[in-house]
Amino acid sequence: MTTPPIPSPPAPPRLKLLSFNIQVGLHTAHYRHYLTRAWRHALPGRDTRAALDHIAGLIRDHDFVAIQEADAGSLRTGFIDQMAYLADAAGFPQHGLAITRNLKPFARHALGYLSRWPVRVIEEHALPGPIRGRCALQLELQAPGIQPLEIFVTHLSLGRGAQQRQLDYLVACTGSGRPTVIVGDLNAEPALLQAHPALKAAGFWLPDSPPPTFPSWAPKRSIDHILLSPQIELHRLATLPQSRSDHLPLAAEISIRAS
Repeated sequence: MTTPPIPSPPAPPRLKLLSFNIQVGLHTAHYRHYLTRAWRHALPGRDTRAALDHIAGLIRDHDFVAIQEADAGSLRTGFIDQMAYLADAAGFPQHGLAITRNLKPFARHALGYLSRWPVRVIEEHALPGPIRGRCALQLELQAPGIQPLEIFVTHLSLGRGAQQRQLDYLVACTGSGRPTVIVGDLNAEPALLQAHPALKAAGFWLPDSPPPTFPSWAPKRSIDHILLSPQIELHRLATLPQSRSDHLPLAAEISIRAS
């Protein structure tokens, strides 16, 4: 009598994650635009909604989107809450934000998230640094078929010393042995992250050669990242073309390894 083969366990469900520094939807396609279009950081333009509709089209095929450099509703956006607008336009049932610098009425800087699955906000963290305004959102994503995933959405400082302290802080906040993602504009090259002592000790990793994301019109630097804890497998990592920010969106497809 032949023993029937033991069926292979089903493959773990995959999640599509995206990180995007949207630069408030500004159309930046050259270094000179930082000067010639600087007024857009305080005053509204005519294409505000068109820019957000373009971004909504880019992000709608993902399960979870981390957004940096959004605006929570001020003069420069025509008082549109950009996270709420994107959630509605792209069909995300859940969204949230953290205001990082409140310069109302002209600007209300924010970072946030959009999710197709239930998200529990654990904490909003003010990150250490010489200038106030850098923060991280600590979340728990509860997607069907997988164990809860801890996600930190953040936008780190430009200075290397501040980045080091901020990464130390974030690693200290992560749950031991819990599947975790740190995602956002980290303003840091891969080599710095791969050598960071706290990240190495906790087992966080990223591919050796992640795609460059900045500047969007001629990408040379890899500064937007999705850092993964050892429990997570990466199946795909790529940038998406776009024309409304100085960063390219970074898309990943991940799964949580079976215990």
